[in-house]
Amino acid sequence: MTASLQVKLKPGDTIGILGGGQLGRMLAMAAARLGLRCHVFSPDPDSPAFDVVLNATCAEYADVDALELFANDVNVITYEFENVPAATAMVLAARRPVLPAQKILETTQDRLVEKDFIRKLGIGIADYADVSSAETLRSAIGRIGLPAVIKTRRFGYDGKGQAIIREGDDIGQVWEDLATRSAILEAFIPFEREISVIAARSADGHVECFDVTENEHRDHILKFSRAPADIPEALAAQARGIAGTIASALDYVGVLAVEMFVVQGEEGPKVLVNEIAPRVHNSGHWTLDGASISQFEQHIRAIAGWPLGKPVRHGPVTMTNLIGDDIKDYERWLTVPGATVHLYGKGPARPGRKMGHVTQVFSRNE
Repeated sequence: MTASLQVKLKPGDTIGILGGGQLGRMLAMAAARLGLRCHVFSPDPDSPAFDVVLNATCAEYADVDALELFANDVNVITYEFENVPAATAMVLAARRPVLPAQKILETTQDRLVEKDFIRKLGIGIADYADVSSAETLRSAIGRIGLPAVIKTRRFGYDGKGQAIIREGDDIGQVWEDLATRSAILEAFIPFEREISVIAARSADGHVECFDVTENEHRDHILKFSRAPADIPEALAAQARGIAGTIASALDYVGVLAVEMFVVQGEEGPKVLVNEIAPRVHNSGHWTLDGASISQFEQHIRAIAGWPLGKPVRHGPVTMTNLIGDDIKDYERWLTVPGATVHLYGKGPARPGRKMGHVTQVFSRNE
């Protein structure tokens, strides 16, 4: 980390957060417990993070005047989502430290660049190809085979901007439906389970990883996370090692998530990296109640230049996302012994909208 980006906050200093969703909200709440203030910048007037901070700016990310005023009011800047416009990050980085750094966004915002980065580290990933037209898509399919997954190179999340291609599909129509000029084709992975590692790295290079989490999706949206993942310890150690390698190679400061597949190899199970999320992550929400330190506090500590905590899990933990109309069951969850309910203060429920989550910590004998 360059000297110009060395950050050492003191209680009472202010952290700027780009994005006002539930991740920004939980970051601000973690910062408040440590005596740090937060200023949230978001273009959405209904941002749930606005409800928990004293200072907020509601403006477009392209509003340079608003960005400058925001930067002047904070000591360091972070973000709750990885699709921060490049111009926004550039304007802010010229005025205050932005952590994780702008160059990390350049790597992780583009799926092709991210895949190239991971491959150069010698870390296992699915076979992939750059696609820019229906013709190049056909060529890529000829090399990679079917089924395969096509994804937009940018701005995809929760299954948006991607599709599975199977034998017999109209390739021209698939390309037209994706509505992009830049995509990536990935080999379909017949995985045994999906896992993720939430890792934190401080400016001095110290890395701490939470227990490997096993994830279950419904309609491409995370529904359940369970820690620890039901995998051998040797495989869990490999997964944590991969996350640490990625964080160090990026010269990362803060919390990141590395999503992986567990697959069967010739010599037993192994992991392949799927994606990197340069931020706190839905699959780490279990840490709020299931560990001695949450992913949110760990991120705040890292960007503040404070020592990282050593995560200690309290027992087996399950996190259940409340998606769309699931929020209507919040009162039932309040009666479940050992359950902790987190509601995000969002507006009306919509299909696929994350409205809250529930964590349950079980005894080690259950």
